[in-house]
Amino acid sequence: MQVPREFQRRLKSLAAQLLGACVAGYFIYHAVQGDRGILAWLRVNQQLEAAQQELAKSGAHRAALEQRVSLLSNSSLDLDMLEERARIMLNFSHPDDLVIFLPKQ
Repeated sequence: MQVPREFQRRLKSLAAQLLGACVAGYFIYHAVQGDRGILAWLRVNQQLEAAQQELAKSGAHRAALEQRVSLLSNSSLDLDMLEERARIMLNFSHPDDLVIFLPKQ
């Protein structure tokens, strides 16, 4: 009579431990793999870093464009920049320039 009672007592203890392990495993899994888990946090940090790099690159490009625009302003006109823009926009060339025509691809 003692063996079945001891077996039941140990089985209840084991069932409680197993249930606790399952609950802990559930929370650990979602802490790592969930929508707001560690892996999602790492992905968001990578996306943030990529966006910051793109922002820095865009800022540098904007600064370069602003510099070029300032060279064409009325207050400080750069003649070299004006000549470059006239050649591009109006297809002008200097008489000493050598023009090479390339075949269309």
